Amino acid sequence: MSNQANGHQQKPGMQVTLLFLVLVVAFSYGVYSFVLPRAVQGAVLSLFAPHDEKLRENFKEVQPHTFAVVTDKFSGALPADAKLKMYIKTDYIFDFSNKHRSEKDDGFTKAAGEWVVKANGEGGLGESAIILEPPIGFSVLAIAVGFTLAIFVSFFLPSNLGYMASKVEREIWHTKAKIRLQTGFSDEIVDLLTMPDSQLAGLEAHQVRSSFKLVWTRTATDDEDVAQQHGKRILRFEEVFTPDIDIVLFRNEVLALRIKEFFSDFVMKEIDDTRGGIMWSHNRSKLLDGLRLYMSHHFTEKYSNNVTGMAYFGAAILIVIIGVRGLKFIPPTRPSLILASISLEGTMLALLAFGLIYTEEEERMDKMMKKMEDANKGQLDTMKDVSQDMHALADALVGETSEIIKRKVEEAISEALSSDDNVKKVVSDKVAEKIIIAMQQSFGKSNQ
Repeated sequence: MSNQANGHQQKPGMQVTLLFLVLVVAFSYGVYSFVLPRAVQGAVLSLFAPHDEKLRENFKEVQPHTFAVVTDKFSGALPADAKLKMYIKTDYIFDFSNKHRSEKDDGFTKAAGEWVVKANGEGGLGESAIILEPPIGFSVLAIAVGFTLAIFVSFFLPSNLGYMASKVEREIWHTKAKIRLQTGFSDEIVDLLTMPDSQLAGLEAHQVRSSFKLVWTRTATDDEDVAQQHGKRILRFEEVFTPDIDIVLFRNEVLALRIKEFFSDFVMKEIDDTRGGIMWSHNRSKLLDGLRLYMSHHFTEKYSNNVTGMAYFGAAILIVIIGVRGLKFIPPTRPSLILASISLEGTMLALLAFGLIYTEEEERMDKMMKKMEDANKGQLDTMKDVSQDMHALADALVGETSEIIKRKVEEAISEALSSDDNVKKVVSDKVAEKIIIAMQQSFGKSNQ
């Protein structure tokens, strides 16, 4: 039996988190080691390769990931341990290898973990070589891409292994619980409302009739007596839910409209998105349905402020780095730190934009005014009924009830006076009271 059936949904286990971290590290390493070098190499070569026709003819790959304009002494690819100085010219050098280069042996200087981009011809980068440090300039971008790939891969794994798969499964249960609280419907009705169309189509009309009728009755917006006073006719459930009705169309069109009008558009969207999440749980290829459920009803509600704050934080870092660069503390020939800050801010803005796509839109003002008007109208009707009851009570108190009270008081007085014992008791009490008062006065005067 599933956790959902047991009434609770467990959090992702330790094995799920560890597998997700392994995926992040593996994808980040792969992107950093194999994808980014080739991507940067291809971009640089397409932008800054020699434009002169003669130079372009002599611009070749002298060693793996090392390109330069060669001299007449160059013939074919050079061995990996060959010195480059006598084979290349220093006008155009693009070295993306991990080898150490020296001015004496190779004609230019580069540390083992650096890349060199030099193009001092027409449309180039100037006379000085640009030194790129991949660990600084591209680590943030590699981690961001690796994290994104791990997120999407984890959607396709089983729920007991995939990090996002377990998150979406848990959100299905959470959203169904919210629907139950907001509507007051039972588990059976919520299951029918969120059931995928293909699964609902396999049921018979008599299996869903009582549940759909309960939803129909619960979402009635007008009372029958009030409707008759305004010349309206309320449509009955039996007139719409005929024996040959398409129950999928009835739920998705008729009941959906009534739920939207009685509760809100957001409740109906929760039902639709939960249905999409259940479809994803049955078929992992429906990735966007599961992603929409998690992003719209969990991530944007819980982490939107965090993402906005990180975007501002990244912008602050970028401004500081550019300011330091403007003060010449960062050489123009070593822009790796600037690339890192740009990658960080770009990642945060991309995450912010992605979250905004799934953020619920604000409700239109006319709809809000209409709902407020309906709510106020209901409150006025309630107050009117209470006012009528109070008037009826007041009329009763000052009308017939006052005569009844008056008659009861007269009967009590007559009954008390009609009894000799009652009269004697009253007289004796009065006589005793007078004697006590006279004695108090006499003793008071003698003491004086």
